[in-house]
Amino acid sequence: MAFRLYSDDLKEGQLLPPAQVFNSFGHKGGNVSPHLAWADPPAGTRSFVVTLFDPDAPTGSGWWHWLVANIPASCLSLPRGSGSGQGGLPAGAVQARNDYGSSNFGGAAPPPGPPHRYIFTVHALKLPHIDVTADSSGAMLGFMVTMNSLGSALLTTRYGV
Repeated sequence: MAFRLYSDDLKEGQLLPPAQVFNSFGHKGGNVSPHLAWADPPAGTRSFVVTLFDPDAPTGSGWWHWLVANIPASCLSLPRGSGSGQGGLPAGAVQARNDYGSSNFGGAAPPPGPPHRYIFTVHALKLPHIDVTADSSGAMLGFMVTMNSLGSALLTTRYGV
């Protein structure tokens, strides 16, 4: 079986539900992290990292919406709201700083125009933890993931106004 990512709240290629839309910058959403689950990680996986990235943001470098590191290998899901202060992150997990400047889930908030892609990714790592904090940037976390990755699984949604 191939490493895969799925959700009770999201469907591949479909529009992002209002619950996962930011509640600011002219948007009125729930700003709640979705349920995510994964199966069949690569052999040797010792931890996971979950990210949400918008490659279409007009920044020249995309936009990090959510970064969760140091998820134990025994954990194969995150409940709805776990990145939004509603509990459910496993012990030892760290939410790094998103591009809104906070260490939690930040929902979609694109400017008017074509829909953006919102790429949820679970990364399987060969280390039990990586050296990141709540102040670590997406670039720092991305470097650590790239240097220690065993594989990844994606779920891509869209959203636009």
